[in-house]
Amino acid sequence: MEFKDVMKKRRSTRRYTGQPVEKEKLIRAMELVLRAPSSKNTRSTRLMAVTDLKRAQKLGKLRDYGSSLLEEAGAAIIILGDEEASPMWQTNATIMASYLQLALVDEGLASCWVHVGDYRTLQDDSNSQRSEDYVKELFPEIPANYRVWSVIGVGYADYTPKPLPEYEGPERIIFIE
Repeated sequence: MEFKDVMKKRRSTRRYTGQPVEKEKLIRAMELVLRAPSSKNTRSTRLMAVTDLKRAQKLGKLRDYGSSLLEEAGAAIIILGDEEASPMWQTNATIMASYLQLALVDEGLASCWVHVGDYRTLQDDSNSQRSEDYVKELFPEIPANYRVWSVIGVGYADYTPKPLPEYEGPERIIFIE
């Protein structure tokens, strides 16, 4: 698929068939995005693919809003950042997660980003558990020095998303000549 077609096809997909995602597709997408840029080439981002659907579905509870899509996804990819490797770990993780979503489109997969960061499991309760801590409890395999930045739900969409509206170029692109 040409890059412009990938960009046009990429959508945030929140409803999946539940069909497991082939490990080979995940590997190809993840290996490709390891080439993503990072601050000073620190390569501070790590990817943790979760294909055990019982464990992946539990990620759907990491927040009380916006994460339930993970309960139907065919896989999840946890985006991790090494804060000791780079003070720009959040930016690096964001870049890689974005590239990952494009690589997944090229594999014929749908995806949606669920932000973890400093959110809490209960939106309106400042005393509720931090979403990052929830994820780390579910996945003790995450090294202590890694932070959880986001989780990408991956799978096969159970619907065809509407195409993105045409961009409003003159309002969003500025040239200084």
